[in-house]
Formats: sequence, C-alpha cells, structure tokens
Amino acid sequence: MAELATTSTGSHLIDDAPLTSFHKKLTLYSSGGPFIDGYTIAMISFTYATMGTQFAVSKSDKGLIAAAALIGIFIGGLVFGWVTDKVGRHVMYIVDLLALAIFSVLSFAATEAWHVIALRFLIGVAIGADYPIATSLLAEYLPSKYRGRMLGATFVVWAVGAAVAPIVAILCGMWFGNDAWRWMLASAALFAVITLIMRLGTPESPRWLISKGRIDEADASIKKVFGPEYGVADLGEPEADSRFTLSSVFRKPYLTRTLFVCFFWMCQIIPMMSIYSFSFDVMEQFNLKGMGAEVFLAVLFVVGGIPGLYLVDKIGRKALLVWTFAGIAIIWGLGGLIPGLPTGVLLFAVCAFALLSGASNFLEIVYPNELFPTQVRATAVGIGTAASRIGSASAVYLMPFILEQGVNWVLVAGAAASLLGLIVTLAWGEETMGRALDDVAHAPKQL
Repeated sequence: MAELATTSTGSHLIDDAPLTSFHKKLTLYSSGGPFIDGYTIAMISFTYATMGTQFAVSKSDKGLIAAAALIGIFIGGLVFGWVTDKVGRHVMYIVDLLALAIFSVLSFAATEAWHVIALRFLIGVAIGADYPIATSLLAEYLPSKYRGRMLGATFVVWAVGAAVAPIVAILCGMWFGNDAWRWMLASAALFAVITLIMRLGTPESPRWLISKGRIDEADASIKKVFGPEYGVADLGEPEADSRFTLSSVFRKPYLTRTLFVCFFWMCQIIPMMSIYSFSFDVMEQFNLKGMGAEVFLAVLFVVGGIPGLYLVDKIGRKALLVWTFAGIAIIWGLGGLIPGLPTGVLLFAVCAFALLSGASNFLEIVYPNELFPTQVRATAVGIGTAASRIGSASAVYLMPFILEQGVNWVLVAGAAASLLGLIVTLAWGEETMGRALDDVAHAPKQL
C-alpha cells in the first residue's frame, strides 16, 4: 500500500501524492515494453551473419526484416491504443506481452526470409500495443511532480534493452554456431515472460474507470493503492464524458496536439531507428568491428538519459526538446555537409547524437500522455507511436542503400529530420511541467 500518511485529502489526490513504492514498482513494470522494443530493434543487426548461412538473405530482405517490426509497431500502436481506451489498461497490459512471447519463440522455427519478416511484423504489433497500454496506466497513477521523470525513465530503458542485445548476441554466437540467430530472436520471449509475471495483480486505472462511469470499481482501485481512507471524491477526475471519441484527437482543439506529437516523435525516431537497426554496419564505416562498438553506442544513449531525466522537471519538456533537436541538427548537418572530414569527426557526430537523443527521446512517452484526456489518452499515444513508425520504417528499409553511399548521407538525412522537429516544437509545443494531468488535458490551445 502507498505511504500517504502525510498527504492531505484534496481535489487532486494522485497529482499531489508523494512518490511511493507503488509508483516505483509500476514504473519498473511499465518499462518492460520499451526494454523489449530496444532489445529487438538492436538485436536484428546481429542476426544476418548466421541467418545467411541457412537461407538466402538479400539486401532487400535485410531492409524488409528491419522494417517489418516498425510496420508492426505502427499497426499495434494505432489499433490497440484505441482498444485500450475501450476495454481498459489492465487486460491489455497482460495480453500484449503473452503475444510477444509466443511470436518470439516461433522465430526459432523460421526457415525462410519471409518467415522472419512475418514474425517480426507480429512482434512489432505486440510492442506497438504496449506503448499506449503501459504508459497510459502509469501516467494515470503518477504524481505531477515526478511524472516527467518517471515516465521518461521507462523510455530510457529502451536504450538499456539495446545495450543488452549485443551482449546476448555475443553469447548466442559463442554457444549456438549457425543457429545463433534463432536464439537471438527467440530470446526476447524470456524478457516478455518476466515482465508479464511482474505485472500480474496491477490495479486498473481509477481515472479510466471513472471515465467509463464505473465509480465503485474506481473507488476500490484507489483504496487498494492509497489506503481505505481515500476514494473517488479525492481524485478530482471529471465524470464520464461521451463526447470524447476517436475523432476527438483529429478535431479542434486537440488537432494541434495530435500533429505535434506525430511530427516530433517521427523526427526523433527516424535517425535513432536507422542507427540502431544497422549499428553493426554503421560502426564498420568507422573501421570499428565487433560487438563492443555497438555496446558502447547503446550505453551512450543510456548515459544521455541521466541528465535528461533531471532536466525534464527543471527546465521543462519544450525547452529540453528544442535544445536537443537544435544540437543534433547542427552537429549532423555540419558532419554530413562538410566534405573530407576525418573519420574520427564523423564518429564524434554519431556519439553526440546518441547522447542528445538519449537526453530527450523519452518525451515521446511523456508528452502524449500529458496532452490528452483519459478517454482518448491511449488512443493518442497509439497514434503517435504509429505515425513515428511510418517515417522510420521507410528510413530503415532505405538504410542499406544509403550506407553504400557513405555515412555522410545518413547524417544529412538525420539533420533534416531534426530540423523539422525543431520547427514543429517551436510552433506547436506546449509546456506541461508541474501541472495536474486533468488540467493539462482539458486546456488545449487552438490550431
């Protein structure tokens, strides 16, 4: 039970609550999805060598295998964000991980490239579903003072998953020979099962229950988490409102926020997914071979997240996004456009990107969960997840061909995406730091 002895009864029980062990555990449980996302995206780069010993894998196949999970995430986020707002956070919180585990294990039986492509797509659907499910539930329980930091921490774990992937790949290569790729792909099931077990027994979001008019159940959830002396009267959440539907996020006054989330998320994730999906090939451009180089790059993303998690509740969401977009656009723009730069300088540009991206990419989770009301929160997160994968899937598919022209072209494309993200943030970004979740969600600015 949460420790709320010092919290007075008020109109915003959850927003004003202290950070408790329940919040920390829920943050850990919700981090499983992003961890597996980073793990599966980074792992694919290490599978091609041994996969190619068992059946033909063309350059086009590589692009499709890498893009398939991203397309799946597009479908999963788009469809299951809406489903989560309809049927609840708790049920989907468990089901999507079960599906992820099953599809990962089935990867072990693949015998042709199209089998891998199909299973990567289905794994992507499950991963895409988890973003709106887990983060909506977490956002609806977190105090406003810690919301940016704790939501952000779940996405920093994405980079931890990406850092673990090459380590597991090394072990699989040592133990399983030409079958190593099968074990690499199937290994995600282990993390999915562990996360699923941890999530069992998590209470449903009282905010969502109230939005559906299920007041008694909401009251029971509040008492389970905060203590028997609290109830729905302490939550300050609006009653059920049937006006909010799927189309609400595409109409004024929420259209601005939907466009902002879609564009800034896409602009962040295009360069990040391109680098991670082909990290082995990218590092070879700098004559750095072996798994150690990929581990180092992944660790930089994690290191960048440390100051980012501190700054998000100090300088605010919008300022953090502006400065990191600007930094990446300048560093990658100069690195890509100035001819004849030494390899070491280009490597520095990639490492600087890892730090800056790690410092702000978690805002992809923070912003959409704060900007939309409970009735469509998971839908909005799902739409942002889906939109981000439209651009990243195209970029990842084209990445093998772009790398043939040199890493400079990768930097130029990433700089262009970051510049667009900067413009969108300056035009449409809103500051949500320290505000009650319901107050932010119901006070959008007009387009």
